Amino acid sequence: VSVCKQEMLQKKNAVLVDGVILNGPIMDSKAGEKFVEEACKIIMEEVVQKADDVTEKVCEWQAPEKLKQILDLEMKDTGECHQKILQLCRDVIKYSVKTNHPRFFNQLYAGIDYYSLVARFITEALNPSVYTYEVSPVFLLVEEAVIKKMIEFIGWEEGDGIFNPGGSVSNMYAMNLARYKFCPEIKEKGLSGLPRLVLFASEECHYSMKKAASFLGIGTENVYFIKTDERGKMIPEELEKQVQRARKEGSAPFLVCATAGTTVLGAFDPLDKIADICEKHGLWLHVDASWGGSALISRKHHRLLHGIHRADSVAWNPHKMLLAGIQCCALLVKDNSGLLKKCYSAEAAYLFQQDKFYDVSYDTGDKSIQCSRRPDAFKFWLMWKALGTTGLEERVNRALALARYLVEEIKKREGFQLLLEPEYANVCFWYIPPSLRKMEDGPEFWQKLHQVAPIIKERMMKKGSMMLGYQPHRGKVNFFRQVVISPQVSREDMDFLLDEIELLAKDL
Repeated sequence: VSVCKQEMLQKKNAVLVDGVILNGPIMDSKAGEKFVEEACKIIMEEVVQKADDVTEKVCEWQAPEKLKQILDLEMKDTGECHQKILQLCRDVIKYSVKTNHPRFFNQLYAGIDYYSLVARFITEALNPSVYTYEVSPVFLLVEEAVIKKMIEFIGWEEGDGIFNPGGSVSNMYAMNLARYKFCPEIKEKGLSGLPRLVLFASEECHYSMKKAASFLGIGTENVYFIKTDERGKMIPEELEKQVQRARKEGSAPFLVCATAGTTVLGAFDPLDKIADICEKHGLWLHVDASWGGSALISRKHHRLLHGIHRADSVAWNPHKMLLAGIQCCALLVKDNSGLLKKCYSAEAAYLFQQDKFYDVSYDTGDKSIQCSRRPDAFKFWLMWKALGTTGLEERVNRALALARYLVEEIKKREGFQLLLEPEYANVCFWYIPPSLRKMEDGPEFWQKLHQVAPIIKERMMKKGSMMLGYQPHRGKVNFFRQVVISPQVSREDMDFLLDEIELLAKDL
């Protein structure tokens, strides 16, 4: 190294500061380019080209301690050679869950969209941050265009919005925005002078509502959970009772969060009736449509969200049903008077100068709680440009048609029992193994059935044949929740799912 440094210093205009040679770059660009090329080849071969291959495993299961040894996780003083790093890339892919596999049914996202993937490659390579037009001109205009189009599908004549890192964050944004609308002075004066604020959400709402109430200082005890019917829908009459109860207690109700597509059952709250109550009592209506919002794209199924145009804000995650790639989540707001900016702006002088040479209204970063922000809208935009609205609509329609096919097959098969008729892509069912089928219905039966799904889940993961979620829910013992999303899923995959459960549980 010292010989190399001496040679560098002998070169014309060589500069040494604090023992560091400042001439020329220290990165080997040619070697770096070669590494990127070889790594992209691995990604193409091991991820993209195998995305629709059902003969591949969904996961190569390893216990945590074993996986730690395989991956050689320790960071060292000296860097590894490129061949070692490329092997690490292969290992990371090998031992990761293949969420783009046609038989990954575990979460509310799945599959691979090639246009969205390319969009991610582009943004990862450009490494932009979306807060000012000067550093992110294309992506700010793209976000504006996407938000405008999403607002049209909600049914608003105008509005505003911002893309966020997750539907949970969108819900937090909405809660804080509703509180700011209710009492704008909170931004400067804080919580100390406020009455006891109360918000309302259904028993089936996403857990992010409790987290948001905790994070914002509202308190989880001030989230009033409204009873739902047997299908998991908020009961409007119960909401009315709870609002009146809060007022009698001397509290200050300010927000109702309705859900369009609950996480487990896929239920849609009656938005029109809830909106009537919100108008009557002057409450902000937020609709968490993170999961169900994509049904708005479908002319056949948009009725599920009837009344959503009356909401004050909507959370919608295109990375779920529409496959825009994690993460791609928008908070959309009916107010177009700059409420988002008023609520969240900090007017950083080094970033949002008002004497710039272009229209500073395009510097949208002051609408966000973040500074650095990813260009998530670009994934959705490029995919939408490629497929058109009709292509996106086809994805929704096909997913729901496959769910309906699975429901009818479950009804035909002995040992399978639906919890309820689904109205969206969530299909919830029990599998009752042969040994339990003649057992009398009672506590012992349900206790034994509760143990079935976890065992089947363990077996499918260790085999790598598929991934399917299960959970207990509101007094019901463990059941499977199958979610259809990916356009790569076929009728054959639905048949396989039921056959595989029977095979894995034949000895139970």
